[in-house]
Amino acid sequence: MTTTQLSDADIRAEDYLLIGLATCYYKEDGEVYEIQVMEPIPSAALEAIIKGIPTSYKFATAIEYGAVITGEALKIPAGFPEDARFGDEFRLRAIAAARTYKARPQAQQHIPLGTSFHDFNYSVERKRVLNAARVVLKEDNVKQHSHTHKVL
Repeated sequence: MTTTQLSDADIRAEDYLLIGLATCYYKEDGEVYEIQVMEPIPSAALEAIIKGIPTSYKFATAIEYGAVITGEALKIPAGFPEDARFGDEFRLRAIAAARTYKARPQAQQHIPLGTSFHDFNYSVERKRVLNAARVVLKEDNVKQHSHTHKVL
């Protein structure tokens, strides 16, 4: 699988970006550890989350792109815990998320720039395990009836 390289040439430091703090899990040596992950939230995801679907986001903060990303450097925004980690491919995902708010500026009204939102339907019932590997076994195959693919 190849990774597409996004350019932030069309993103300015003052562009809107929404960063959420998600509760995720990491599995190591049979143990599951809880971690806090900072992730950019695109406008479509925000609009779904605002409607009340369960989410692993504790809160989200609307900030300027340049407050988190300066060149290749990443800075933890104010209000986020010091032990929070940046999500995988954070910079690329931030570019993509910032573009969604440029395309749909009305989505910025849900959480105005410089504010945070804490009233999500927070739930960790369905745990987000970041390093989970799906192992498909032969026993997982479903037997088909012998006539399933025959034209009668």
